[in-house]
Amino acid sequence: MTGTLVLAVYVFVLAAFLGYELLTKVPPMLHTPLMSGANAMSGVAVIGALILAGTTTGVAATVFATSAVALATANVVGGFMVTDRMLSSFTVKRERA
Repeated sequence: MTGTLVLAVYVFVLAAFLGYELLTKVPPMLHTPLMSGANAMSGVAVIGALILAGTTTGVAATVFATSAVALATANVVGGFMVTDRMLSSFTVKRERA
């Protein structure tokens, strides 16, 4: 069991590090379009985290799975909010007469 937990923590830390490194290397002009495209991948991460949360038996694994669900959901919601804000900046607001 401890080997599985160590592997899960290793994958979690590696994914967090790679995500941080990838996002810091993207120019600000490309960040919003890439974020809107990444929402589909984040949706897959939510599904995977939900499956993991439903199949775990240990307390630590349940905590990690629950935090994965919360963080992936926050990522999806934040991505859609940023995309909506970006798209609203391109619409022309009409004044009422």
